Amino acid sequence: MGSSIVVMVTVLMVAVFGCLCESKCDIKGIFNFGDSNTDTGGYSAAFPAQRSPYGMTFFKKPVGRYTDGRVITDLLAQAIGIPFLSPYLRSIGSDFRHGVNYATAASTVRLPTTSLFVTGISPFSLDIQLNQMKEFRSTVIELQSHSTPNNVSNPLPPVNIFGKALYTIYIGQNDFTRDLARLGISGVMQFVPQVISQIAAAIKELYGIGGRTFWVLNLAPIGCYPAYLVELPHNSTDVDEFGCMISYNKAVNDYNNLLKQALEHTRADLPDASVIYVDSHSVLLDLFQRPKSYGMKYGTKACCGQGGEPYNYNLAAYCGNPARLVKGRNLTATACADPGYYVSWDGIHPTEVANKFVTKAILNESIFDPPFPLRRLCDLHSIR
Repeated sequence: MGSSIVVMVTVLMVAVFGCLCESKCDIKGIFNFGDSNTDTGGYSAAFPAQRSPYGMTFFKKPVGRYTDGRVITDLLAQAIGIPFLSPYLRSIGSDFRHGVNYATAASTVRLPTTSLFVTGISPFSLDIQLNQMKEFRSTVIELQSHSTPNNVSNPLPPVNIFGKALYTIYIGQNDFTRDLARLGISGVMQFVPQVISQIAAAIKELYGIGGRTFWVLNLAPIGCYPAYLVELPHNSTDVDEFGCMISYNKAVNDYNNLLKQALEHTRADLPDASVIYVDSHSVLLDLFQRPKSYGMKYGTKACCGQGGEPYNYNLAAYCGNPARLVKGRNLTATACADPGYYVSWDGIHPTEVANKFVTKAILNESIFDPPFPLRRLCDLHSIR
């Protein structure tokens, strides 16, 4: 009876927190900063509203991820042998012994100055996330001097984690897309240098509090996402052979080149730190362009939506929203039965299987610039 209870508790903890297996890894934790692409429940903790079918593939229920299953940070955590990262904003049931996830959906690097709350934008900008990190570190240092770290009753990390952790930054998509329809590409590109300079400044701030290993994921090919194909102005001559918008993807490339250059300068300023540009864009672009090469079927069509061919996206009936009366009809988004065949989950975010392909490219070290010896530092677990 006793052993059965232990097994049941272990299974439950794995289901909630992810991999609990031990592994040899010099990376002792992850601190993540970002938006919905890596949010593990921050936004839904602050503004509880998420509904099915989010989470349907892995968790079987909504758990604050903006996809059908796991996000990249979940998969990275499993690979290095630590639990899923708890969101900083979740007050009940969080485990911070191996890091914290500060990412929240709709977050931006550059928070608009006109108002704290802007439609479609989270108040938890990168600056706020950095302040949360500083407060967390100060609290850990203060509390750990009076308690024993790394036990169930004390879900905080040891003080030395801050110099041994991986700091991941995956943010900027909302800065790039939120005003595209209103300002156009040239208008948005005027703000890009400021966005990128704030990301570089964030790395230096984290370095100042002990961080030494930084991964910055670049901007996704938004010209291929179903939502933007529907919502952004373009004409047929601006669509390539793969169904992606040429001009918007060119602007993304310009953004990513500027980001890469900024990280090169940051690396020169911090010679004892690892500042790595992670080219997740190249993996996602190839998925959108050649889904069948990866065992998938649909590139520019959303799994969860209401809109039919070719994109299955309708902002009036967005995935997870309740039914809405539009022109005398009740519209409700529904999910496909086989999200593993889709690159895009809801028109804006990747499916779990797309996140897996990006994570596998990270784990095999093929998208790092400069190279980063991940496999030398960690005995990696396979992700399934």
